[in-house]
Amino acid sequence: MKFLDQAKVYVRSGAGGNGCVAFRREKFIEYGGPWGGDGGRGGSLFVEAVENLNTLIDYRYQQHIYAKGGEAGMGKVMHGANGDDAIIKVPVGTQVYEEDNETLICDLQHAGDRVMLLKGGNGGFGNYHFKTSTNQAPRHANPGQPFEEKTIWLRLKLIADAGLIGLPNAGKSTFLARVSAAKPKVADYPFTTLHPQLGVVRVHTTDFVLADLPGLIEGAHEGAGLGTRFLGHAERCNVILHLIDGTESEIVRAYKTIRGELASYGHGLEDKPEIVALNKIDAIPKELLSRKMKALEKACGHPVHAMSGVSGAGVDIVLRALARQVRIARGTNENDGDDEQAPPDRPQGWTP
Repeated sequence: MKFLDQAKVYVRSGAGGNGCVAFRREKFIEYGGPWGGDGGRGGSLFVEAVENLNTLIDYRYQQHIYAKGGEAGMGKVMHGANGDDAIIKVPVGTQVYEEDNETLICDLQHAGDRVMLLKGGNGGFGNYHFKTSTNQAPRHANPGQPFEEKTIWLRLKLIADAGLIGLPNAGKSTFLARVSAAKPKVADYPFTTLHPQLGVVRVHTTDFVLADLPGLIEGAHEGAGLGTRFLGHAERCNVILHLIDGTESEIVRAYKTIRGELASYGHGLEDKPEIVALNKIDAIPKELLSRKMKALEKACGHPVHAMSGVSGAGVDIVLRALARQVRIARGTNENDGDDEQAPPDRPQGWTP
């Protein structure tokens, strides 16, 4: 299934049914009087967040959604049938915008969240409704209220516990494929991921969702490359894993480029907990690796992890650090044994 995180949809509620003008005509009932029923209410249009959806691909092919209109009233004071509501089912984390794609209507962050976008028109009154002692034979009825319509934008922002960011070809897809059952495209030639990928990672007793976000480039906050379209996915993450390609000659510049884009984009991205990892250490000489680690630690101001997504070296330590931050965000930061490795001289097993 193709990942689609943005869709433009035309929506319309149902119009109310017209009221009926009718009179009672039965044998032995003189002056039967008005007998027209009211029209039915038109269907409203809702948007609802549901589980088991992770893309907006359905609205790539269904771009017009209508609620059913109410039926007209009938004789014998019969009320017209109400129109069925229309429900737009979207993944959790979907935002709904006006046609200008800037004015936010609602943000559906939890499964079961439902918002009415358009209200159905009320049905018109039949002539039976207007019967009074001074107007015993009304010959008019109300028309149903018209429908409401608008064009909206659906924009999905993935809800993941941790997000992978970095320049293109930093090894994000390789890392995700190693630590989860996800199968992103991985090859031995340079290319950039075009669609976010999700994987579920288990570290001892902690399960969390890891998102591989497409590579960012300088100027992404202004729309360069894939632009802000995928920066928004990082907004939902509790922790960010920043991968740096260790084979690059200017790793400090690569780090500062991404940090600058996060700060320029705003929305709190620059304040999220960050874990920095120097990737592809299996292709770096030991002396050069030591110098790069020190330079990167000086640039980011906190310890840097060394790892290789291909060989698996250092991956477990990075996962434990991610799991620790996820538990802190969830408010369940109990030590389940995966935070630290036991020192080599610590006795293993039971001792009296």
